[in-house]
Amino acid sequence: MSEEQVPLRRLRSGQRARIRVWDRRTGSVRTVFESRERLYEAPNWTADDRLLVNGDGMLWLLPADGSAPPREVPAAGLPEVNNDHVLAPDGATVFASTNDWHIWEVPLAGGTARRVTVDDGGMHFLHGISPDGRRLGYVRLEPRGDDWWASATIHTVGLDGQDDVAVTTDPGPADGCEWTPDGAWIVFNTEQFSDTPGHAQLARVRPDGTEPEQLTFDERVNWFPHVAPTGDVAVYLSYPPGTTGHPADLRVELRLVSVKAWQEPATLVVLDGGQGTINVPSWAPDGTAFAFVDYPFDQNDQVAR
Repeated sequence: MSEEQVPLRRLRSGQRARIRVWDRRTGSVRTVFESRERLYEAPNWTADDRLLVNGDGMLWLLPADGSAPPREVPAAGLPEVNNDHVLAPDGATVFASTNDWHIWEVPLAGGTARRVTVDDGGMHFLHGISPDGRRLGYVRLEPRGDDWWASATIHTVGLDGQDDVAVTTDPGPADGCEWTPDGAWIVFNTEQFSDTPGHAQLARVRPDGTEPEQLTFDERVNWFPHVAPTGDVAVYLSYPPGTTGHPADLRVELRLVSVKAWQEPATLVVLDGGQGTINVPSWAPDGTAFAFVDYPFDQNDQVAR
């Protein structure tokens, strides 16, 4: 396993991080917090209407209505976190991926962190937790030399780090796995259905690895599907054709789709972002809104292409 550490992302000159909310009832978008100092990423939405984000290697909480700025979640012993973190169904716990390539458990109210995953030769990037709160869904990377994505498969594991199960084994890189609200499926993005490197599309599979099914079939590169708690719609991140991976600072789209018609999406927001925008589940518990982050540049700056 590579010991190389990924530098924490920082805002570039003239760039802002805006934590925003899309309202399903009105179709409107509002900014709840904006920063020129800290690059925030990947909102989760708590049961008591707060948003959990990461920034500068730490976890932060702020009210979903923007009535107060983010405050750090105290987490003794927690290594630097990246942008993969998921709230447990109990509402009191968050699981987070960190830059030691492991998954950690943290009390949302603050406290001592506990490492979940074991040293097994892989890198663990969390994306989901089962509706019953018993298993974590993660992307397992096993790099070969400089090729971090040589093997990227979906796994589930118990909260004690035991009973690790490979859900996908196809060599086409996969990412962004999470359960549907009824627990019947794991949705994710994958290249396994494409002959073009980097051309990720959305798919689903049973938690036991059976019945893999491609869901989207378009020229864009689609990542991070999040099914609403209501179970009827999903939002996902859509990159321009030809994108490889899920880079930052591109012109991207957030798309909404019925889970009965995955090939008929509606574009909700066009934004400057990508990495960090919507890596993790960010729907409000009642399914009436979701949170995301964009990273616009000032008028005289250009978004990286």
